[in-house]
Formats: sequence, C-alpha cells, structure tokens
Amino acid sequence: MSSPSMEEKHGGKGVVDNGYVPEGGDEEVGIVNKSDPLKQDLQGRHMQMIAIGGAIGAGLFVGSGGALSTGGPASLVICYLIVGVMLLFTCQALAELAVLYPVNGAFYTYVVRFLDPSWGFAMGWDYALSWLTILPFELTAASITIQFWRTDINVGVWITVFLVVLSVIQIFGVRGYGEVEFILSIIKILACAGFIILGIVINCGGVGDQGYIGAKYWHNPGAFNNGFNGFAGVFVVAAFAFGGTELVGLAAAESANPRKAIPMATKQVFWRIFFFYIVNLFILGLILPYTDDRLLGATGANTKASPFVLAIQDAGIHVLPSIFNAVITIAVISVANSCTFGSTRTMQALAERGMAPRFLAYVDKKGRPLWCILIQIAFGFLAFIGEAQGHSTTVFNWLLSLSGLSYFFVWGSICLAHIRFRYAWKAQGYTLDQIPYKPSLGVWGSWIGFFLNIICLMATFYNALYPSPNATPDPTVFFQSFLAAPVVLALYLGWKIYTRDWRLYVRVHEMDLKTGARTVIPSDDDEAPYVKTWSNLPYRAVRALF
Repeated sequence: MSSPSMEEKHGGKGVVDNGYVPEGGDEEVGIVNKSDPLKQDLQGRHMQMIAIGGAIGAGLFVGSGGALSTGGPASLVICYLIVGVMLLFTCQALAELAVLYPVNGAFYTYVVRFLDPSWGFAMGWDYALSWLTILPFELTAASITIQFWRTDINVGVWITVFLVVLSVIQIFGVRGYGEVEFILSIIKILACAGFIILGIVINCGGVGDQGYIGAKYWHNPGAFNNGFNGFAGVFVVAAFAFGGTELVGLAAAESANPRKAIPMATKQVFWRIFFFYIVNLFILGLILPYTDDRLLGATGANTKASPFVLAIQDAGIHVLPSIFNAVITIAVISVANSCTFGSTRTMQALAERGMAPRFLAYVDKKGRPLWCILIQIAFGFLAFIGEAQGHSTTVFNWLLSLSGLSYFFVWGSICLAHIRFRYAWKAQGYTLDQIPYKPSLGVWGSWIGFFLNIICLMATFYNALYPSPNATPDPTVFFQSFLAAPVVLALYLGWKIYTRDWRLYVRVHEMDLKTGARTVIPSDDDEAPYVKTWSNLPYRAVRALF
C-alpha cells in the first residue's frame, strides 16, 4: 500500500503551523460534547521546567526516607533507577504521539484511539482520581512543613492558606500554571544541585564532627534491608516520586509550538532522572543510615521527617535546615499546582467523549475548564478530614496507595499505545518520514518501558502480600499497596458493560490516524537521511540528550 499523498488530501495546501500539515479535521471521532478550545499559552521554557522539575515534591524529599528505611541505600538507588529508565522510554513514546497528535487529553486519548475505549476510560478516570486524591495529601504535607518552625498554629490554618493560594493561581489559567511551575521548578533545581554539593562535602568530612564517611553506611548497617521484600517495596514510592513527568504530554494541547517544545522538554527528562533523583538519592544513602529511627516517620504526609533535612541537621549546620525545609514547602505546593492541571484536563477530555458528566466539558473564554477546577479544589477539603480526626497518616497512606500504583498502569498503557500506533501507522500506508519527532530507539524503547512496567507491577504485588521476610498475607496491608488494581479493573469492566462493546482492542485498520494529526511532507529538497553508524553513535547519543 503506497503512502497517502498529503498534498492531494489538502487540495494542494502547503505546510502550516510551524511545519505541520493538518491531517484530517479537528473533530475527533468519539467527541460528543464539543467545547471551546483550551488556550495555547505554554511556551518552550514552561515545558522544559515542567519536564525537569515540575513534579519534584514530597515523593523525593520525604518519601525517599521511608524507602531508604524499607529497602536500604542500594535498593533505593536501583529501584529509582529502574523506574527512571522505564519513565524515560515512556516519555519518549508519549513525545512522539504528542507532537503528532497535540490533542486534548493526550495519553488518555491515545489509549482510547489505539488500544481500547474501555481501557481508555479506566486509565482516564484512574489518572484523574489519582491527582484528585493527591491534592489533599500535598496540602497536608505542605502544612506540616510549617511545624518545623511553628507548632503552636493548627495545621488546618495552613491548609486553608495553601488552598486559597492554589485557587488564585487557577484564575490565570494555563499561563498561571506555567509561570508558577517555571519559578518554583528553578528553586527546586537549585536546591537539588546544592544538596549534591553539600552531600559530597559532608561525606568527605568537610563539615560537622562525623569525619570522613565514605561508603561506611553501605557496609554497616548494609546496602540492603529486608531482602527482596524491602527491594520490592521501594517501587511504589519511586513511582509516586516520578509521577507527573507525563504532564509534558498532557500539556501538548496547550503548548504554543508542541513540535519544538515537546522534544526539547523530553530530552530534559534524562537529566531530571539522573541528576535530581539518582545522584541525590545515592549521596543521601551515603550520609544517612537506613537504621535511623527518625526515618520510620518519613511518610508522604510527614514532612518533618525529610531525610534531606535530617542529613543536614546531623552535620551540625545551622540555618540551612530551615532553608531546605522551605524548599520542601515550595516543592509540595508546586506538585499541588500540578494536581489541578493533571486532573482538570483529563476530566475535561473525558467529558468531551461522553465518559464523564457533560458539564465537565465546559471551557470558558479564557481556556479554563471551570467545573473541573471547582471539583479539584473541592477535593482539597479532604485535607481537613485527616487533620481533624488526627489520623492523617492512615488517611494519606491509603491515598498514596491509590495514586502510586496507578502510574504503572498509565505508563504501561502509554508504551502499549505507542506500539499499537506504530503498527497501525505502517499498516495504513504511512511512513516514518511523516512523523515529526521519533525517539532514538523507536518502538523498541516502548517495549522496554512496557516490560519494566510489568516487572514493577509484579514486584509490587509480591510486596503487597509479603511486605517483610517473615510476613503473612494481610488483606489491609495488601489493599493499601495494591488498591489501584481493583479500581482499574472495576472501571474497565463497568464501561464494557455500559457500552456493551466486548472487543478486546481496536483493530489496526479501524484506528483513526487522521484526526488531529500534524504530519510533515517529505520533500525532494530535504537533506539526505542521516545514516546511523557505529562511528557516529556517540554523536547521536549526545544529540538525543541535548
């Protein structure tokens, strides 16, 4: 089957929209509640900062303490590295789809179009519910950070303050989200870079009375804790810490130039994973033993037990613990801001397809999905329930269990959607030259990402049954760790029953590859294709990361 002629399809029209060719109409198959368009106000600098530091928050600065206590420093680095590699390939797959299809709903829409509408319904609502429930978690975490300085003020006061601040940001729409993330991400990046330098100084004995530490804590008490059980238990915490990186793809529909901004932002994901997570956590494991009793309280909502602050305090440094605690407060507020963006855009896209109440599809003249924003803010009031009952740890452990595991389902679905898309793209007669952006490993990267997602789910399932070497299965412990799985299954089967569509997947020749696509026209004037050889492999590797 020959490749469709772009110019024949468009009546001889040339390339438009920064080199894109609109492939088909904008009215996507399945849209039943068409709304006003979202504003395309996100610039390249916003996208890059969202990719690098947008979701660095309690998962890294606080949750890593519990992960260190559970699995030890080696498990901490290895598990975060596995999830990081998996997410790197996932984001590259998402970038290819987002550049070609900068449509509303991003990966939810891709799952519906290239996998199965029922699975797309499950992924969309699971993702939206994750962000809805993370918001009260982050608000409480941000409020508890204030107790580092003031314990005489009720946490509920600060929850109210942060909720008001978050509501004010929404007034400015997506541009407000972008500007806030740009500024706060810079602060978080500087803090991470500063801790790496400080950690090296502490480890070498340059400050404090601990002397030279080196790899002492990797030998005593050891590199691993709780054997394989502890190792497997780190995966959900790592997923929660990395969650939000996929927001770059979700922001494609509101980017001024997705063809340029998304590939650049995707390349920054590597540096975020390696520099701000792996290197930071490796140094943290060198200067703080996993046997420290203070780490037992390092849950996501208990920011007073941040291992980063504890390591600085142990070095006898004054003032700096307060500064870093302020950074944690900023980081948590930043993630709360991302919560609102992630949930509202997903719910609005669900409503457009008739998979959510119709009123949620409404977008005002300034490009804000107002009803979705109101629902997200309303979920923020759940923070008062945990605070009022005095059981915030129990409440937010359940919220964390729902959100952490959800990312594995979402990321695995993105990889599988990209695999199916590539298969259909070839089957329907298109060529790779028509795709504006292609990841370095192509579909093989998606297979690697999909496989690693399955491994992480299996490890998490095992840990849910046996959280420690001598543990026996406990229903409460199991569902606290694996709650997202039955929720996803219920959503999937529920939509199957409602629609009576019993197909397991969308067939290749039935996939809609035209609507919303922005392809490129291969021209005779184009440069000769770049030949991949072993000699230019180092150059290609550098170009893929910068």
